[in-house]
Amino acid sequence: MASEDFRRAIELCGVSLTRGGVPLLDSLGWTVARGEHWTVLGPNGAGKTLLLQIVNGYIWPTLGTVTVLGRRLGTVDLRELRRRIGWVSQAVSDLLPGHLSLLETVASGPLASLGLYEDPSPELLDRAGAICSDYGLADKLARQFRQLSSGERQRVLLARAALTAPELLILDEPMSNLDMGGRELFLESLRGLASSAEAPTIVLTTHNTLEIAPFFTHGIVLKAGRSLKAGPVAEIMTGETLSDAFDLPLAVEKGPAGRYVATLRR
Repeated sequence: MASEDFRRAIELCGVSLTRGGVPLLDSLGWTVARGEHWTVLGPNGAGKTLLLQIVNGYIWPTLGTVTVLGRRLGTVDLRELRRRIGWVSQAVSDLLPGHLSLLETVASGPLASLGLYEDPSPELLDRAGAICSDYGLADKLARQFRQLSSGERQRVLLARAALTAPELLILDEPMSNLDMGGRELFLESLRGLASSAEAPTIVLTTHNTLEIAPFFTHGIVLKAGRSLKAGPVAEIMTGETLSDAFDLPLAVEKGPAGRYVATLRR
């Protein structure tokens, strides 16, 4: 049993969430093996962010059990567990001090703080600078975080999370406010991380099929808090499944770059 738990990054069994008598998540079962890269796909309001907040222990389910990195929530110190999890979202960006430099913002990751309350060591700054270079940010190290573009901020958050060497990386719609160029640069940085020797298990929420790059191995499609389908990406990216999820007649095609395009069926 211990070895099975070790192989699983996330395991949800019968997870439901009810608020004010309204079911927001309904009897979800979901297993993510270590080393897999998952997308959580669905329309706005499907429950994608709530699902990730439950995985990270920010919200407690009404029913069901949640096991993350082999540790069942409710039996583990969440502060210790979260040190093993990277989190990238607009909410994190909004909480980071805007006056910090790009380099300081990245270096704050391993210190487990949203600001800098101690001076980072020269070794940590060197590591932060190196990863900034990998993510195409080396020419902006001294620029304040609030002066960066939306795309640059999201790559800073990704570099900040990657610097902690997380076992699980959770990305909550990180490209929702980015233009096409920002999206492609972010995905290229994420591809590099996913293909590295010590890549974390990655989970990305999105409502845009173009954000599901070829390195994503699996996906789960949500609608109104329920799982419509889960499995390898090629199996869930069908017109039938996405039409059901988005309440539209959709046709899905795989483009030459390995990305899926969903269009209204005529």
